[in-house]
Amino acid sequence: MNRTRRLRKTENIRRLVRENKLTVDDLIYPLFIEEGKNIESEIESMPGIKRYSLDTISKELDEVVSLNIPAVLLFGIPSKKDDEGTETWNDNGIVQQAIRFIKKKYPNLYVITDVCFCEYTSHGHCGIIHNNDLENDATLVNLAKQTISHAKAGADMVAPSGMLDGAVLAMREALDNTGFYDLPIMGYSVKYSSAYYGPFRDAVDSSPSFGDRRTYQMDPSNRDEAMREANFDDLEGADILMVKPALSYLDIIRDLKNNFDRPIACYNVSGEYAMIKAAAEKGWIDEERVMMESLLSMKRAGADIIITYFAKEVAKVLLKR
Repeated sequence: MNRTRRLRKTENIRRLVRENKLTVDDLIYPLFIEEGKNIESEIESMPGIKRYSLDTISKELDEVVSLNIPAVLLFGIPSKKDDEGTETWNDNGIVQQAIRFIKKKYPNLYVITDVCFCEYTSHGHCGIIHNNDLENDATLVNLAKQTISHAKAGADMVAPSGMLDGAVLAMREALDNTGFYDLPIMGYSVKYSSAYYGPFRDAVDSSPSFGDRRTYQMDPSNRDEAMREANFDDLEGADILMVKPALSYLDIIRDLKNNFDRPIACYNVSGEYAMIKAAAEKGWIDEERVMMESLLSMKRAGADIIITYFAKEVAKVLLKR
């Protein structure tokens, strides 16, 4: 009889034949940095995650570095907003200040920046609005300005989250034309218009004041379209292709892994994080096991990189093993 259980008999044999392993090297930790002073405020819908001002963030960064997490993804919350999000390309804006601060104090920490507008616009949409619609090409001009401002501040990588047509190409051309040939782009190549983003919008005050983002983020029903979107980013010069969210789109992660010769990232988003936290608080699940199983499923699906609010907790679990 063929007995597959023979290779499950002990923990050591299970370790030897294990096909996928989650490591700290897979992780990127998102950080929310707010303009102002003496800010350390927990985000109610994301237990354990806080907004920090630059004068309070060192404790958090010390822990990230001590856990050997290789990279952070920065999101800025400015003190003022306008219709175009002009603070995004202010060379002394909150993200630009944060880049310089981190690169000076933690030079070995890899700094990735969110390149978008929703946190900076008075209307909460990801660019310039005209007649209640997002103006794609006009927004690309501002996206290039923001990209160069982040590059000049010292960002190690830029990541456009707005899901605008031609975003990667506009950024790549802007970077190359200003001498930043070696600065990589992580494309939000397949970003769905998802209900799982709710807590994030609380975190950065970016809920749209009207309408939604379904005209520029993907319909959750579509799979073939994901391949077209990823192909555009690949051709336009993205160095890493991302799928967002992760858990409900594991099939898309696998599709990209099977079809592109580039690193594949996924974003374990705020709603996925919040659901595990909420169920664990009720005592309905084993938080650690569900957390690890969820992230391992992303790795098994084909993700090389996982952006997750669980990064510190995962790193601590891995240290115990």
